[in-house]
Amino acid sequence: MTDTILDIRDLSIGLYDGHAPAMAVEGVNFSIGRGEVFGLVGESGCGKSLCALALAGLLKPPMAAAGGQILLEGRDLVGCSQQEMRGLRGNKISMIFQEPMTALNPLMTVGDQIGEMFVLHRGLGAHAARMKAIEALEQVQVSSPERRVSAYPHQLSGGMRQRVMIAIALACDPALLIADEPTTALDVTIQAEIVELVLELCRAKGTAVMMISHDLGLIARICNRVAVMYAGQIVEERGATEIFTAPAHPYTCGLVDALPRLGRRLEHGQKPLTEIGGVVPAIRDFPQACRFAPRCPRATAECRAAPIPMIELAEGGRVRCLHHV
Repeated sequence: MTDTILDIRDLSIGLYDGHAPAMAVEGVNFSIGRGEVFGLVGESGCGKSLCALALAGLLKPPMAAAGGQILLEGRDLVGCSQQEMRGLRGNKISMIFQEPMTALNPLMTVGDQIGEMFVLHRGLGAHAARMKAIEALEQVQVSSPERRVSAYPHQLSGGMRQRVMIAIALACDPALLIADEPTTALDVTIQAEIVELVLELCRAKGTAVMMISHDLGLIARICNRVAVMYAGQIVEERGATEIFTAPAHPYTCGLVDALPRLGRRLEHGQKPLTEIGGVVPAIRDFPQACRFAPRCPRATAECRAAPIPMIELAEGGRVRCLHHV
């Protein structure tokens, strides 16, 4: 990695709900280089979106950062005031959410919402900001941008609203774009189109991308490196090719084996897809030792005795497992 944009060091996020604090995310470490596409995957409830919200300074009670560092171009975002984060959001770090209808303001035109980025972060006047908003809509391939700039979110299709979200996120050429399940709410026919648009614009601007998704096929196709999360911890981090061709952690193996593949039925007859038994535990039920042990076919007494550290792999990457392959 040539130029590190984001460096996460021992990030922990706590649940403070009046009971004893519980760690929803614990000891997360990873970095993202300039222009890199980094994937973060795992089941629902594993902590992916909490990490994203922490990076953008959008955690809300009862969740709060409990320790560690979030270094964006060398600046630690943990402990930044809300005023400081407002200056960084949309400017240095941006986020695309999975449901644009709830992320966009229904009482403002899309032009005003895009133009707001240029007013806040570039100091432009209303007319100049509107002109920039039209250019931004044109960049994300919205038809008739001069007309659409005056539209309200409810007047646009889901795919069009997501394009508006992309225009807002990339308006000020941020160093890092966080895409949290950006195609989940979209029709399958336009999902690939939206992802390609994001990547094309980010390549042109030199923006690094953190792609959060449970769609392993998408992650395998577009990411340089991938981190796999389970129960609030990173359990494996490697190059995308290695993750999907030779997974090391039992949890990653389970995720990859559960992927439907073209021709699998012909090869295996009516054999059903492999599944991982059990469910992700609730935050307060996270095991103190290996968090995957209750669901793991390789688990031994040693796995249940103490927390498992990340282990460096000889071929590159890291894994949190005593019995990795």
